[in-house]
Amino acid sequence: MAFDGNHGAPWRRLAVVIYLPTAVSFIGFGAIIPLVPLTARALGASVPEAALVVALMGIGNLVGALPAGVIADRFGEKKSLVGALCVDILCLLTCAFAPNTWVLAGAVFVTGLSGAMLSLARQSYLTVAVGLEYRARALSTLGGVFRIGSLLGPLMGAAVVSVWGLQAAYLVAAGTSLLAATVTLALPDLPMPEHQPDEPVQMLRVLRQHARTFATAGTGAAALMLVRTARDALLPLWCEQIGLDAAATSLVFALSSAIDMTLFYVGGSVMDRFGRRWVSVPSMVIMGLCFALLPFAHSVAAVALFAAVLGLGNGISAGVVMTIGSDASPAVGRPQFLAGWRLTTGLGQAAGPLLITAIAAVAPLGAAAVTIGAVGLVGAGWLWRWVSEPAIPDH
Repeated sequence: MAFDGNHGAPWRRLAVVIYLPTAVSFIGFGAIIPLVPLTARALGASVPEAALVVALMGIGNLVGALPAGVIADRFGEKKSLVGALCVDILCLLTCAFAPNTWVLAGAVFVTGLSGAMLSLARQSYLTVAVGLEYRARALSTLGGVFRIGSLLGPLMGAAVVSVWGLQAAYLVAAGTSLLAATVTLALPDLPMPEHQPDEPVQMLRVLRQHARTFATAGTGAAALMLVRTARDALLPLWCEQIGLDAAATSLVFALSSAIDMTLFYVGGSVMDRFGRRWVSVPSMVIMGLCFALLPFAHSVAAVALFAAVLGLGNGISAGVVMTIGSDASPAVGRPQFLAGWRLTTGLGQAAGPLLITAIAAVAPLGAAAVTIGAVGLVGAGWLWRWVSEPAIPDH
């Protein structure tokens, strides 16, 4: 199936070959992520060891960012996607039949590597395949698909485990990756670049050429990722601190996630029509204020209100980090640039829980919330200063 070169509204035709396999594979991964620590414990790991096994997936995602750019440039986005999904299948089967914690840990780490490849290749593909006037909506929809998979995956995992046990969940996830790989084979081939470089593009050269972009817009995007991930850690901890039980905490978080999941297309439409700042900056202001004021929430109703507004701020920003990165990416060396972009923003994502942990170790939890709020507000100003708006064609 060849790419037809039509960059307009027909980007929605990519729904079956991009969004469907993404949703299917993310549902599979969403099903097994909560089960990894349980599997590690069943294999004899201590609680700290089980936590480390879980962390290896995120570590693998960071470690794999730059190699993913090299692989995508060498083999192309379509082959990279199919290859990464095949690696996932092997890793999930290994998890299902892991004889000990070491084997499980290795498989989990490699899934992080392949996850970096999948994320980069999808972003790079859509950057080329979709016209600039529809780019934000296409990438926001991709971000929304991630959220849907993350929500539905644990529900599917719970259903599978309750009937067939832990091992079956990994087998089902391997099946979803197989289905995703099969559908991805139908992905249209991208057109060849008009100007082919005379020699292979070097990763370090691309990173050096665009170091200023990573240090400016990339830092702002990393701050956005930091504030986003803080919600997952801070909200449950604050619920626990004010005395809410696990059921009430789950409902509060579900409310936030539900609002989050429904707004991705709205954010993409605003970005395409008015510019990237009109989503990235309000998103940071909304989340920053919520975190700064969270210490004043001492009831279920108050926490639920803050959770809902956090969901609003996070939901409208779905895909904005990918969109800003795609806007800044060069025609030559795009996969390498996006690899550096994903590494920069991934460091921000990893820093959120670490910052909360460090502050909570020496100060009240409220101080951590206020600090995250300050990062959000300062980050909003930083994004307004450094995010460049592309010249989007009039509709």
